[in-house]
Amino acid sequence: MPRLQPNARGRPRAEIRVALVAGEPPEPPRQSDAVPFADSAGETDVLAGAVDVASGRRLPSEVVQSLDSLRRNAHTEAPSPASKGVPKRLGASKQKDRKRYTLSPPPRTGDDVSLRALNYLELESRLERSGIGTATDQQRAALDRTDVDVVTSPWRGGDPFSGVRSLATGNDLFEEYDLAHCNLVGPGSLAVARHARRNDIPLILHTHVTREDFAESFRGSTTVAPALGRYLKWFYSQADLVLCPSEYTKRVLESYPVDAPIRSMTNGVDVEALEGFEGLREEYRERYDLSGTVVFLVGNVFERKGLTTFCRVAEETPYDFAWFGPYDTGPHASKAVRRWTSDSPENVTFTGWIDDIRGAYGAGDVYLFPTKNENQGIAVLEAMACGKAVVLRDIPVFEEFYTDGHDCLKCETDEEFRAAVERLAGDDALRERLGENARQTAMEHSLDRVGERLAATYREVRDAKRVGRPVELGD
Repeated sequence: MPRLQPNARGRPRAEIRVALVAGEPPEPPRQSDAVPFADSAGETDVLAGAVDVASGRRLPSEVVQSLDSLRRNAHTEAPSPASKGVPKRLGASKQKDRKRYTLSPPPRTGDDVSLRALNYLELESRLERSGIGTATDQQRAALDRTDVDVVTSPWRGGDPFSGVRSLATGNDLFEEYDLAHCNLVGPGSLAVARHARRNDIPLILHTHVTREDFAESFRGSTTVAPALGRYLKWFYSQADLVLCPSEYTKRVLESYPVDAPIRSMTNGVDVEALEGFEGLREEYRERYDLSGTVVFLVGNVFERKGLTTFCRVAEETPYDFAWFGPYDTGPHASKAVRRWTSDSPENVTFTGWIDDIRGAYGAGDVYLFPTKNENQGIAVLEAMACGKAVVLRDIPVFEEFYTDGHDCLKCETDEEFRAAVERLAGDDALRERLGENARQTAMEHSLDRVGERLAATYREVRDAKRVGRPVELGD
């Protein structure tokens, strides 16, 4: 049979549909003739997004031609105005009368097939220093270590406005990709999810936001959290696979319940991005007037992250406390944030935005994180990667990652936090031992490991989608 040869308008290894048409052609094609994906006038000969087809053998009276969803011969008939430039999928009713054949060799699956993946974070510029932004950056850095081709914007032209202009000129709104992976839950991610489902594109939705960890973040967030939970249940249920940072978060999603396969995968830690933090110690301690044993925390200032406990422990100890991260004093700020940032204890510094996050890990000595709820806590892994002694609230999510007395100290009450800080400040050997063990724990979350697992997950979801089965969840 003729061998299909893609041109510049086609995608390598794309799956196509052709029809087997009986009848003696005027001039049967020679065995070496190629059937192009487009003719000189630019008319598409095959349907975008159609599934695999070919003829295992051809009888002398048969010729392979393409046929669109209106059964028009794309080689000989002009397209109707309504259908020109907008090829459609064939519905099941039109497929049932057609004999299907398998391409030889069959489409490959697995690591030997290239994969173009969308890794999308809407509002990316506004979330640059957030935990969600850091997690997304680390996914991309991890995938850079693999052969996955990453696209960061779903829109043709790189932004929604360019995509709309592309659509207005008869082109596509969306970029081309083999799999979509969204890291937020807003309207942009919803548009990508709907586009993926309409076009049979494998869809991964990543859980960085839950009803539980949204509470006590912004003014009114606790009131809104129940309604958010209902939306998240529906939103995440659209996915072929939901990824989340921890087994704890997986259990939370199952309790909603989310109707999709759910898999936990660490956010990881970018150790290379933290290199050189030691050299910034004096600069950042001098900049924020810090001395002696410095107790610190990195991240956005929220009550959920233990703001009140952080400040009360500071009031009862003589050490310098520094919270490195932005905070909101406007209408979105909670009462607790406005209270503590406007009238903080004398030994507490709220730095606001800092230019280089490595300066925080260079300046601090004891990482105090009395958070009430986390899906994982990337900053904890960053502090551990820098060999810092870490004090954590004893909450379920930390049970699966860290061990009290080995790579951290865990506390429940303000009094326990105060005692842990004083113990570490007065015991250099304990601080060093916990810090070294913490460094080893952080190495278990390296981006090399994350990249390998994420790339394998992408291919697994793609291959499962191709054969129409759900993603299997093993141990």
